[in-house]
Amino acid sequence: MMKAWVINEFGIDNLAFEDREKPQAGSGDVVVRLRSASLNYRDFMVVTGTYNPRMKVPAIPVSDGAGEIVEVGSNVAKWKVGDRVMPIFAQHWFDGETSEEKRRTSLGAGSQWDGVLREYAAFHEESLVKIPESLSFEEASTLPCAGVTAWNALSVSGNVKAGETVLTLGTGGVSIFALQLAKLFGARVIATTSSESKMAKLKELGADETINYRVREDWDSAVLEITEKKGVDHVIEVGGGDTLGRSLTSVRLGGHVAMIGALSGPAGFNPISVFMKAVRLQGIFVGSRKMLEDLCKAVEVNRMKPVIDRVFEFDEAREALKYMQSGSHFGKIVLRIS
Repeated sequence: MMKAWVINEFGIDNLAFEDREKPQAGSGDVVVRLRSASLNYRDFMVVTGTYNPRMKVPAIPVSDGAGEIVEVGSNVAKWKVGDRVMPIFAQHWFDGETSEEKRRTSLGAGSQWDGVLREYAAFHEESLVKIPESLSFEEASTLPCAGVTAWNALSVSGNVKAGETVLTLGTGGVSIFALQLAKLFGARVIATTSSESKMAKLKELGADETINYRVREDWDSAVLEITEKKGVDHVIEVGGGDTLGRSLTSVRLGGHVAMIGALSGPAGFNPISVFMKAVRLQGIFVGSRKMLEDLCKAVEVNRMKPVIDRVFEFDEAREALKYMQSGSHFGKIVLRIS
């Protein structure tokens, strides 16, 4: 038997800590002893029922985890017991473009693809990536969704180049990864946040300019002032309805807006600026195994460390989700599965 957090009915306080059968390895599978899981805003939406109100329950939430292999199937050639691994976000998206079939294999949102908020899980051998030697389980568990999303937005969709300017919004997991990666690529970074203390932390991570959007509600005007009215080359857009219009004002003619989230709800914006400025507005849905593998190479070579705000114990999943709901975190929220 093993312990798992299970959604039987929506709501953080309704999340149940249950005994489940420990999985067995099929011929092409491995069993992973999960040691850590990290939270994304998607996980909060799944648990509260706002991601998919018609999602079938019971279901185990949370997409991002890391652990060690404790059992291998008879036909597994890629892994051995003791290997440290991360399951990929979409279990059948290995490379190339995404598809509806690949998207449906995403972990932690119901269907047959239970998430990682449990002690053990079985995965096909092709649906795992090796953890960089320089990272702990807690650090590695932050990469498969937030890290890959930022990598996709900048390296794949954005093809960011040294000397270009990147605008990041807020201090959630994707935004902090985007700041770190943009600096690795040699880009200039302008970062927005809501407090002076977070502005100082962003500077420590390498942000070239910071804007407090509580003080400058017209933060798009502040961006144009910083860039001498040219605008930025790339925007990592995570806000949605409340921020997309200002992001489009902030980007240069022919620039790139990576649309990643909608934390403030559906977008209601004037689309004229998209075609008048020839903006490339690109939706980003996490990424493939190849993208995670490439991200891991960059992390290893540059000894980049994911930013973890706080680590909760496994039995504190409800508290961790409520902490995410508060929006006070800087970087990633992690659960240690012990």
